[in-house]
Formats: sequence, structure tokens, C-alpha cells
Amino acid sequence: MALTALARQFAAEIKNHDWSDAPYRADRAGHNRDHDNRTVEQLTQLQTDAVRMNVMWVTAQVLGYQDPSLELFEFAEACGVDIYTSRGAKSGVITAGVRTNDDGHYAAPGTPDSY
Repeated sequence: MALTALARQFAAEIKNHDWSDAPYRADRAGHNRDHDNRTVEQLTQLQTDAVRMNVMWVTAQVLGYQDPSLELFEFAEACGVDIYTSRGAKSGVITAGVRTNDDGHYAAPGTPDSY
């Protein structure tokens, strides 16, 4: 299933942004360190990937609530998140990062895990 236009736009922004200095400065949307003229501390690749994944999950929570047909793995991959295990299977980590109810529907944004 193809992502909605809105999901594609969110994914493009998430993928395009350089998250490697996210905890050390506020950047504009689409920030790219290659264009910086100053040195700012930088995260490791694993830390950067974790930030990107968290941003993907938060965005997917809202998108999935608004559009239950959201294909989470497709969205995560479009965001630049690695969705596969070392053996090549889709990782359960991806689905573990969003909150759903017993029926599998996305929880309302802002609700606690046990809503």
C-alpha cells in the first residue's frame, strides 16, 4: 500500500534532517551539518539512528491514529529507519514503538500506554 501524501511528506522531512546534533542545538527543518560553519558536538551513528527512530515513532503514532491504514514499516523505511533484523526479517522493534489498543488500532495521541 502506498503512503498518503501527508505520510510521505513527514517521512521526507524526517529522512532529510541531520539528527546527529539534535540534543545540542535547535535546528531548522531539514538541517544539514554539511552547510554549518561552526563545530557542534555530534552523536555517534547509533545514537543518531535512535533519535531518528524516536521521531519516526512519534510521528507514526499521530499518523496511524488519523489514518489506521498507515503501513508502519513502509513509513519507517521512508524515514530512513532500518526496518530489518540482521537476518533480513522485518524487526518487531518497529511495531513495539507505537501504542495500540487490543484491537490493534493506534492509541490516541497523548494518551498513556495503558489508556
